[in-house]
Amino acid sequence: MSDAVDWALAARIAKRVAGQEPLAESYLYHSLEPDFAEATVKAEELVALETGLRSLDGPARGRVIDRGDWIDANIRSFQRLLRPLTESLTEKLADGPMSKASERLGAVQLGSILGWMSRRVLGQYDLLLTEDEDPQDQDLVYYVGPNVLALEKRFAFPPGEFRLWLAVHELTHRAQFTGVPWMREHFIGLVSQTLDAIDPDPDRIMTGVKKLIKERREGETSSIDGGLALLFASDAQRAVLDQISGLMSLLEGHGDVIMGRAGGAEIPSSDRFHRVLHQRRTTATGVARIMQKLMGLDAKLAQYEQGERFIEAIEATRGHDAVSAIWSDKSNLPSIDEIREPDTWMDRVPAVAPVGR
Repeated sequence: MSDAVDWALAARIAKRVAGQEPLAESYLYHSLEPDFAEATVKAEELVALETGLRSLDGPARGRVIDRGDWIDANIRSFQRLLRPLTESLTEKLADGPMSKASERLGAVQLGSILGWMSRRVLGQYDLLLTEDEDPQDQDLVYYVGPNVLALEKRFAFPPGEFRLWLAVHELTHRAQFTGVPWMREHFIGLVSQTLDAIDPDPDRIMTGVKKLIKERREGETSSIDGGLALLFASDAQRAVLDQISGLMSLLEGHGDVIMGRAGGAEIPSSDRFHRVLHQRRTTATGVARIMQKLMGLDAKLAQYEQGERFIEAIEATRGHDAVSAIWSDKSNLPSIDEIREPDTWMDRVPAVAPVGR
């Protein structure tokens, strides 16, 4: 039986869109592996000292990869995560004339998105774990070498500082997911709820497309501001997507705050790195702007900034360890509305003793 997405085609399209960064063939590329190996170890300790969170899964492992490797890793993650949905879609479409066309359309869409993202992503923590994969290929922190080199060259970033700064961000995410005992399971549970609620109904998709076309003709963009997922989401899915939005806003905001603190004197250029990358994300034009709109990245970037302001607001009232109340129990996670209004979260959740350092 065929799958609802032609994964091999998606990978080929993504790698074509990704292109080749000339610096990937440079002698500079060979410095990445030892530098990031050292930065990963150092960043893990800096994050632990700053947050009080230490991984329950052992020392972190970093891996320098190219764009093609990043695409392959994410294709595998999508296959694992989306398996129940693709099986459902396959059953619905198996006997219809649109089956093969749907496989190819899904591959073109996914491949185009992954290819575009592979040109911009710098690092990523792979939080998905499965029994059918080699443990050596899981629970990894990825660094996309060609993109790191390109950014360092373009903005004259000091490599040692910039690589440690990136490592701090990704190791903060690993600490969140492996140092808070319930976090990984909770996040994957929310994603599963979203997928379980999906009704692969062509009528719903066509309704969403017609609405988008109508708004585009009238010069509006409200339906797509949150990305295509929200455009086609049911009410049940929107409720879960709101929970995911709140969680991701919290985790990214917390990651950005720690990124600016944990390096201390070792990363004197931290403020400049933050400023340049923020500008890079928010001043996209042309195709990049269109892709960000389609994927809802504009909305996500706004949520991440709100997450950073949320952390700053609760710390201003409760002190440096205010976020410990969240890690103590998943019922203390802020909703997306509470992220926007920190006082409402503090009214609901009492302060707790900080996580031991």
